[in-house]
Amino acid sequence: MSWGGVKVDDQRIRFVLRACTGKERISDLCREFDISRQRGYYWLARFKEGDEIASLKERSRRPHHSPLKIAEAIEHRIVAERKRRPDWGARKIQVLLAREDLVVPACTIHRILQRNQLIHPHHQHPPALKRFQREHPNQLWQMDFKGLPSNLSHGWAPLSVLDDCSRFVVLLRALEDRKTGAEVRRTLEEAFERYGVPDAMLMDHGTPWWNGQHVCGWTRLSIWLMKQGVSLHLAAVRHPQTQGKVERFHRTLEEALHERGFPPQREQWAGWLEEFREEYNQVRPHEALNMATPGSCWRPSPRAYQPNPPAWDYPPGEPLLQVRSSGQVMVEHQEYTISQALAGETIQLKRLSEDRLLAFYRSTCVREINLRKRQSYPVYFSREQRVFEHD
Repeated sequence: MSWGGVKVDDQRIRFVLRACTGKERISDLCREFDISRQRGYYWLARFKEGDEIASLKERSRRPHHSPLKIAEAIEHRIVAERKRRPDWGARKIQVLLAREDLVVPACTIHRILQRNQLIHPHHQHPPALKRFQREHPNQLWQMDFKGLPSNLSHGWAPLSVLDDCSRFVVLLRALEDRKTGAEVRRTLEEAFERYGVPDAMLMDHGTPWWNGQHVCGWTRLSIWLMKQGVSLHLAAVRHPQTQGKVERFHRTLEEALHERGFPPQREQWAGWLEEFREEYNQVRPHEALNMATPGSCWRPSPRAYQPNPPAWDYPPGEPLLQVRSSGQVMVEHQEYTISQALAGETIQLKRLSEDRLLAFYRSTCVREINLRKRQSYPVYFSREQRVFEHD
């Protein structure tokens, strides 16, 4: 039935009123209104049966009996879970119910949420097109600060450290002094003592692990991490997708804060973040983990934290150089900048090609040297987290 794209009830009334006059042929009217003669006679019979215009209105197609309709108690439970965790979607609520042997399709849960007006446009997000991750826990941790409105966060800035493989949130702590790095170091020491030390860490060009005022950027905090044998990787400038996992976690954190409400008091932030971290790790199912929890895929690192790490044992076969007080080294009668933060430290040069060298401090590639151009470059981490790139 077409009705010409005009409001259906109005078209039916116009059709029936003209048909009832008997001045026009039904077949001509049906052709004009672009409907079948069967449909036209049907509406004419409906009108004569009811003898009033109201009889032409669309009737409900809802079945009189729904034997498969979900129990009212289960629907109330779904609504309650959504209100308790308004940032959770249908698939996560489905897993939560399945843990109690309540099998409800995700599409049914979604319809219940829609019926109860618990889904809004800002809850819809496009799926990730491609994912990259390490094969085992603790091969790579991603670290970043989450910026929040100062009037709502009371000046706190949450520091997040997340395992690349399991998505386990190793650390979620509200810090006030993020510029000097001293508070960040104390917080990381607690995490290392509790969970062990990772093989590598991925960060952006932010304070306090990077000094944007210096040509080579490394800070005391980053050097301290390198001395723990942690290989540091920097994301490419203006490429937040390189840190996709911690950025996605921050979106989840922000959604939870806006949906559940920011902690009203300054002293409540620590407890709120720790409670959210526990829920995220142990309760919330993760779609990238086939709806398992990060805690079930996580295990602590076997590498113990060393407050006083020993001298680094570089592999043989490649030249060792000591960084001068100016932050430079001499290679083939030419000075190349490495980092003033590494003054007095020993680095190793590894040949990448005939005219390209990589400068390593311990396990971290801190600089690339191009002998042909007689320049050195900062080293960034690619989005795939497998190879190095320079600008």
